[in-house]
Amino acid sequence: MRFTFPILTLSHGGAQRMLVELTNGLTARGHQVVIVMPLGGTVSYDVHSTLLITDYPLLRESDFPVSDIIVSNFYTTVPVSQAASQNGKGIHVRLSLCYEPLFLPKNEISFPSYHATDKLIVLSRWQQELIELGHGISGSIVPVGISSTFQNMNIRHKLQEPLNITAILRKVEYGFSWHREQDYLVSQLDIVKQNIPWVNINFISPPDEFNSSASLQSMKDSGKYRFFTPLNDEELCYHYNGADIFVSSSIFDTGSLPGLEAMRCGAALVSVYSGGNLEYARHEENCLLSYRHENRIAADVIRLIQDPFFRTRIAARGEADSKDWTWENSVRIMEQTAAAFLHGNGVTHPPSSTLLQRMVSSRSRKQ
Repeated sequence: MRFTFPILTLSHGGAQRMLVELTNGLTARGHQVVIVMPLGGTVSYDVHSTLLITDYPLLRESDFPVSDIIVSNFYTTVPVSQAASQNGKGIHVRLSLCYEPLFLPKNEISFPSYHATDKLIVLSRWQQELIELGHGISGSIVPVGISSTFQNMNIRHKLQEPLNITAILRKVEYGFSWHREQDYLVSQLDIVKQNIPWVNINFISPPDEFNSSASLQSMKDSGKYRFFTPLNDEELCYHYNGADIFVSSSIFDTGSLPGLEAMRCGAALVSVYSGGNLEYARHEENCLLSYRHENRIAADVIRLIQDPFFRTRIAARGEADSKDWTWENSVRIMEQTAAAFLHGNGVTHPPSSTLLQRMVSSRSRKQ
């Protein structure tokens, strides 16, 4: 199959990682994949597909080659993808890596963008139901995966360090980070440090974001926290392996990849419910999970510090459960779903919500 992926940037981040893994994986399986990127787009990953960088800062329909399937992702790529599709350049499939209307500005634009095509791919059941309720479209699920680079190196006992509590901090300046609840995260980890002063509090940040963020640099300069800025997956894997407890405070994620990666590397996970992380997170079994309103991150981290046997047990269960999540599986499902759309056999699901079941029933009676 021939794929065109209009992508604005491939800077470090979970959504961009999935785009790279899917495009690289489809290329490895023998498909022709072209990434169309506007002038000024950043590429922070190794890309194995054809990368076409245009000479204009905005994507145009004329930039799109003829293909079988056009895969839009971020809402701003939808109109131009639909225009290219209507001009005979391929079937338009929306890959929703996040549900933009609920946490990004300009929801008066992003919300109706979901009406451009009924061919939809989502990352989790939670996201599937969310979009189904809002738009009446049931997406096909292509799950997230974990790179084989991430594994438990069994080095924690060799580091001879105090217990390491680790989380990811992203740049807040000029960004969309409110849904990560980073102020809440830092305040909860401060409580942990006040109660158990001998532990290390570590933050992982993409190097380009840390180097351009006065707020992150100020936090490091305070001396209260250690900051790591991994340049690649190997370095990120090492820092995950140094974490005894990994903490995620995001309240709105369709997949929530870092928690899953940390589990694969043997860290015990403490997380806030974010929707998509219910695909892999099971409270008291392979992690400790709480709703944001419970304000329980500090208490859960302290519990794991004080109960090393429980911490070891849920970390081991999390690592075992994470092995089901591979990018090879994600690419295979993406390939099957795309082929079904291409041949007019799009994957359909009966409505799962009571409200939509009532709508379908009402329409059937009228017919």
